[in-house]
Amino acid sequence: MQKKLFTILFQLFLCSGIVTAQTRPNIILIIVDDLGYSDLASYGNKHVHTPNIDSLGITGTRFTQGYVTSPICAPSRMGIITGRYQQRFGAEFMLYDKFDRSVKKKITRHLLSFKKKPVGIATLKPDLFLDRSVYVTDLPSNEITIAEMLKRQGYATGYVGKWNLTSSPTVFPDMHGFDYAYYFDGALSRYVDDPVDTSLYINMHLPWAFSEIPAWAPRHGSTAIKEGRTIVKDSGYLTFSLAQKGIDFIERNKTKPFFLTLSFNAPHDPFQVPKTYYNRIQTETDSVRRVYSGMIEALDDAVGTVMQKLRQEGLADNCLIFFTSDNGGATYTRATDNAPLRGGKATHFDGGILVPFFLKYPNGLQPRKPYTKPVSALDIYSTIAAVSGATLATDRTYDGVNLLPYLTNDSLLPHQDFFWRNGYSKAFRRDDWKLYVNEKNKITFLFNLAQDREEMHDLSKQQPAKLKELQDALQDWEKKNSVPPLWPSAADVLIEVNGKWYRFPS
Repeated sequence: MQKKLFTILFQLFLCSGIVTAQTRPNIILIIVDDLGYSDLASYGNKHVHTPNIDSLGITGTRFTQGYVTSPICAPSRMGIITGRYQQRFGAEFMLYDKFDRSVKKKITRHLLSFKKKPVGIATLKPDLFLDRSVYVTDLPSNEITIAEMLKRQGYATGYVGKWNLTSSPTVFPDMHGFDYAYYFDGALSRYVDDPVDTSLYINMHLPWAFSEIPAWAPRHGSTAIKEGRTIVKDSGYLTFSLAQKGIDFIERNKTKPFFLTLSFNAPHDPFQVPKTYYNRIQTETDSVRRVYSGMIEALDDAVGTVMQKLRQEGLADNCLIFFTSDNGGATYTRATDNAPLRGGKATHFDGGILVPFFLKYPNGLQPRKPYTKPVSALDIYSTIAAVSGATLATDRTYDGVNLLPYLTNDSLLPHQDFFWRNGYSKAFRRDDWKLYVNEKNKITFLFNLAQDREEMHDLSKQQPAKLKELQDALQDWEKKNSVPPLWPSAADVLIEVNGKWYRFPS
C-alpha cells in the first residue's frame, strides 16, 4: 500500500514537472542488436529461456507494438539517442565503416569476379563509384543526445557496447555527452577475438548472408574495441565483457544519479557462442538457429547480471530501465523469422521495424498487463526527460512522448502517425492503416494491420481513398519534416520476403 501511494505521488510530480533530488532515478537504456520480434520467450519463442529480459515486462511493461524508426542499425540508434526522427537531420543510411584492408580486398575480388559469386555477395549491390572520402557519416554535433541532456541534470553518463553513431576517427562518445565509454565504432564486431578456442566456442559461418565477410573481419578500425579514446584488447566473450563493464560503471557511480547506455551487439552476426550455451538449446534441431538461440540466452544472462547488481546495491526500485532492439530480426541469416510479422531487418514491413520493447520503473509505474497500443522508440528520450526533470530544447522538434501518463490511462493514444524512410524505401502508419512504398521495386501496398497483422493482403485497389490519404500524409511529412540525406547509401541489398526479392538502400 505504501509503495502504491508513493507511485501515485510520484506520477503527480511528473505531471507537474517537479522532480527532486530524492525522486530523480538512475536510468539504464539497454539497446540490443537485430533481436527479432519473436526471439524472446515472452514474445512467443518456444526454444529459448529468457527469464531476465522477460521479467522486465512482468515487473514493468511489455509493449506489443513497439516501433523503431529504421530497419537498420545506425539510423535507428540516432533516432533513439536524440528523440527525433533522424530524417530531420539527414541520417537515414548506414555509416561508412572502416575495415581491415584484407576484408575490402576480399569483397572487391568477389564482386569483380566473373565466376559464380557466393550467395551472400550476390545479394549485395555496392556503389563501386562512390567516393566515401567526401562525406562525413556522423551524428551531427548539434544534435542533443540523452547523455548531454542528463549531464546538465548532474548525471554521470556511460556508454558500453556498439556505438554506431559516428565513424570519423577524431570523434568519440565523450564528444556526445558520455563521461565513460567502452565500445566499438561500427555496425558489428567479433564476440571472440582470434585465436578462438574451439573447445569453448562455436563459430557458425553464414555464406548466404551479405554481411558474412565483414562479420568475421579482424578487430581493426570500426570493429576495434576502445575504452575512452584508446584501443584495447578484450579477451572475453564480448556479451559478458560488456555486461561487466556496465556493472563496473554502476559500482563507480552508485552514490549519485547515473545514466548508462548498455548497447549489446548480440545477437547480430558473426554467430559465435560459448559451447555451454549451444548445449542448453535442446529443442532446436537447426544448427544455425541453435547457435543464434544460444547467443540470445547468453544475452539474457548478461542482462541478468546487471539487474542483480542493481538489486545488490539497493538501486533497483529507483531505476528507470528501457530495453529495445534497434531493428527487427535479420531474416537473411536464416536464424529467425519475426513470426507472425512479415519481413525483417532491411525492410519496412513490420518484421523490420516492430521489436521487443520493455519499460520498468518500480518507483514510478506499477506492473501492468502488456500495452497493446503502438509506441515509438522516440518515446524513450521524452520519458527520460520527464522523469529526470530535464527541459527539452525549444529550438527543435521532438517526436516522442512521455509514456508514463499513457501507461496509467489506457484511454489515451500515444501516437496516431508513424513515419519511416530510407531513401526509396518508405512506410507510413496512421491508426491501423499502413502504407508501404518501394520506389526501386515500383511497389505500393496498403495494409489494415488490425485485420492483417501479417501484411499479406494489399488493399490499395479496394481502398483508393485511404491509399491517397496516406500517400498525401507521407508526402506532406517528407516535405515539412525531413532534409536531404547528409550522405548517400553505399550499397543496395536484396532481401527475400515470402519468396519475392526487395531492394533496400543500406
